[in-house]
Amino acid sequence: MRKLKCHCGEVEAEINIPDQFEKIIRCNCSICKRKGAIMSIVKNDDFKVTKGKDKLKIYQFHSKIAKHYFCSICGIYTHHNPRINPNLTGFNVGCIDEIDTFSLKNINIADGSNHPLDKKK
Repeated sequence: MRKLKCHCGEVEAEINIPDQFEKIIRCNCSICKRKGAIMSIVKNDDFKVTKGKDKLKIYQFHSKIAKHYFCSICGIYTHHNPRINPNLTGFNVGCIDEIDTFSLKNINIADGSNHPLDKKK
């Protein structure tokens, strides 16, 4: 179990993940390239906001399927539910104190700028 928290500490969550992340990603979609976060993902049941749910704000754009959560006090992106599968929770690995995101290797790039739900038929 890992503890995630925003910068000011008003929002906290528990993440049920193994010692090693299955996958670490950065995304090149319009919002992710701007926030620059390194993320991982778990099933919704493995992510629980334990403090500050009332401090979270949601940002949605384009298809309005994905939900991007951030702390309304410090502005830090904590987690999101991706539109490709809203049953998952992506989370900001940088919000886990004991992880040095600058030492992480094998970061996968998700091609969100060419998202399958954006393909014209």
